[in-house]
Amino acid sequence: QVQLEESGGGLVQAGGSLRLSCVASGRTYSIYALGWFRQAPGKEREFVATINWGSRRTSYADSVKGRFTISRNNAGNTVYLQMNSLKPEDTAVYYCARRNSGRFSILYTGPDDYEDWGQGIQVTVSS
Repeated sequence: QVQLEESGGGLVQAGGSLRLSCVASGRTYSIYALGWFRQAPGKEREFVATINWGSRRTSYADSVKGRFTISRNNAGNTVYLQMNSLKPEDTAVYYCARRNSGRFSILYTGPDDYEDWGQGIQVTVSS
């Protein structure tokens, strides 16, 4: 059974940092990519960052480029999202998502491109 478990969220002041983690379990050999998405109240779920599991190529939303960094561990089951210089507009529930197939190290950025999702974790940035 595929599971994704997020941790590391919380409340932080603007300009601060948080590090989110997501541990994947179940058929981890078939991971093609892990990504982070977020959803603020009243808004649609939006792409934040993704990492191709084999090539470690990454992609970021324009709104987080230069502030957020996605990475993975060598054991191949955990993805991280280092969030620096946080802004109040980064406040949202953050979701880890998993894609199990793909081609040519293409980086997928749409929510519908991912098959499995974590429960989500709250990140709140106060002004």
